[in-house]
Amino acid sequence: MPNRLAQATSPYLLQHADNPVDWWPWEAGAFEEARRRDVPVFLSVGYSACHWCHVMAHESFEDNEVAVFMNEHFVSVKVDREERPDVDAVYMEAVQAATGQGGWPMSVFLTPEGEPFYFGTYFPPEPRHGMPSFKQVLEGVHSAWTSRRDEVGEVATKITRDLAGRELSVESTGSPTDETQAMSLLQLTRDIDPASGWFKGDTKFPPSMVIEFLLRHHARAGSVAALEMAEGLCGAMARSSLYDQVGGGFHRYVLTPRAGGPLVPHFEKMLYDNALLCRVYAHLWRSTGSEPARRVALETADFMVRELRTPEGGFASALDADSDDGTGRHTEGAYYVWTPAQLREVLGEADAELAARYFGVTEEGTFEEGASVLQLPQRDEVFDAERIEGIRERLLAARSSRPAPGRDDKVVAAWNGLAVAALAETGAYFGRPDLTEAAVAAADLLVRVHLDEQAALARTSKDGRAGVNAGVLEDYADVAEGFLALASVTGEGVWLEFAGLLLGHVLARFTDEESGALFDTAADAERLIRRPQDPTDNAAPSGWTAAAGALLGYAAHTGSVRHRRAAERALGVVKALGPRVPRFIGWGLAVAEALLDGPREVAVVGPAPEDPGTVALHRTALLGTAPGAVVAVGTPESDEFPLLADRPLVDGRPAAYVCRNFTCDAPTTENDRLRVALGG
Repeated sequence: MPNRLAQATSPYLLQHADNPVDWWPWEAGAFEEARRRDVPVFLSVGYSACHWCHVMAHESFEDNEVAVFMNEHFVSVKVDREERPDVDAVYMEAVQAATGQGGWPMSVFLTPEGEPFYFGTYFPPEPRHGMPSFKQVLEGVHSAWTSRRDEVGEVATKITRDLAGRELSVESTGSPTDETQAMSLLQLTRDIDPASGWFKGDTKFPPSMVIEFLLRHHARAGSVAALEMAEGLCGAMARSSLYDQVGGGFHRYVLTPRAGGPLVPHFEKMLYDNALLCRVYAHLWRSTGSEPARRVALETADFMVRELRTPEGGFASALDADSDDGTGRHTEGAYYVWTPAQLREVLGEADAELAARYFGVTEEGTFEEGASVLQLPQRDEVFDAERIEGIRERLLAARSSRPAPGRDDKVVAAWNGLAVAALAETGAYFGRPDLTEAAVAAADLLVRVHLDEQAALARTSKDGRAGVNAGVLEDYADVAEGFLALASVTGEGVWLEFAGLLLGHVLARFTDEESGALFDTAADAERLIRRPQDPTDNAAPSGWTAAAGALLGYAAHTGSVRHRRAAERALGVVKALGPRVPRFIGWGLAVAEALLDGPREVAVVGPAPEDPGTVALHRTALLGTAPGAVVAVGTPESDEFPLLADRPLVDGRPAAYVCRNFTCDAPTTENDRLRVALGG
């Protein structure tokens, strides 16, 4: 019989609706039930594409004996971390503080007041590698709750008090400076492995936000070292198995095998990674003209539209790592790996031999059970590009007949905002109006479904229906960023207006007026044991610095002193953290580059939007590399953008006006002059 999760909209929660565990969603009723029964709460947090979440579910939550014990002695609460990033952040902070590490699935035991007292992540069904079994953990916690309640209460109270005392204070050290940026770059050079191009460490996540900083720093300061580092990181990722060499798009991360050999990916594909990396590679092409960067940007954009787009026009959250390997067994990476025999079956002997050499497929296998992950040649060797492209197309067609990984169809506002920005710009750069149209459709969904009458955002939607969870700071910031990018690309001022509405919420509900610091949840949001607040990037830009970037862009468009001042105050944390931990505040450093550069404000005016001269100047403006530059395009009579006010044609011809820091260059009608003015 289905449990309470049967009414959920989250695909992750629905995966547990038929568990014998009597799951509750995160709601007040669960904690009231725990108080009524005088039992602790077991909080399990995960997400749909999480491999080990599926493993623990199969091993423990589908086990009747374990479920009987859980139902008798606990109130069990299941949370999708992508729906409730606030709940995830607060309790993950407790897990990391207590154990020194974190991850998913996250397993936390709470008092009925929500105070945590015992922590873990994945627990196996039997004792293993020094870990207790999940049943042993349950029995131990139940024993402590019934026989040592005072001790449990003291631990819970102390942990909650310690967490509450961690509220971040932002010292008023001012905005980032040239020295901040230079010191941050220096620290990054110490973290990079020049031989491989990657940052040091065995687990390698795509450093999208850091690369954006590097590209902007090169554009503003002319740093060759920053550009070389960006090119090295992008090249290393695109050659490795982090990148899907057949279908485009990126996996979550790669691991360095202890025995050597190619990097091995964790195969889930996340919307946020692919949106951020699509934009990064497009920006690398904009800076260098790199053909591989162009190819990766377009293939990643095409992957998002082909495999993540929902019928309503939004973008799904993720593809699972696991899929049916053809025998009915779900295994990680089954959809993406190849054996020599499989290559021969699809390609024939000659092309299979070439494909094996090109993609690194061996008889022994580089992954599991004789299969290999695909990567590009790591040594210089000449291949027939046309023949390789034909092989890719045939492999993609053959792969499409394999059982596909599961898709989490949940539409997350923040990640769709990132996708809007990436697809709008990629479409504009490469003459792909279909990509820009996909960005517009996703933005339209966010307005129609996620925004209410007060322009407050819902965090998620599914099947065109908004979820019940309120948007958090990253939702407002990333959607505003997407709308600002769309405004610059399309010349439609309505997107600037929508961005302004969202940023009004940021100023009124997420910002500490006294310090200028930002919180991840609104002042009127559900109260947890502490109000989450984190300026550092995780897999996506922190809400704090993403908001600073959107506030700065909106101020450049409108001249709003209030929005600019809020951005400057928010960036004080970058000055404090950038030189020490630049890899964890990359987006803040990228926004700081825009602040230090102005940012530049570009107004392109012409007699009509489709006028060839206007179109050419608009494209030149979009291709400028000046960090964070904003672009408005329209006729002199247009009231779509404040930047177009009092901007006449020059001798009846289309013209571009470039301003920054209250100073404007003379208008130009020449693309070459505009290109120089914007560093293009």
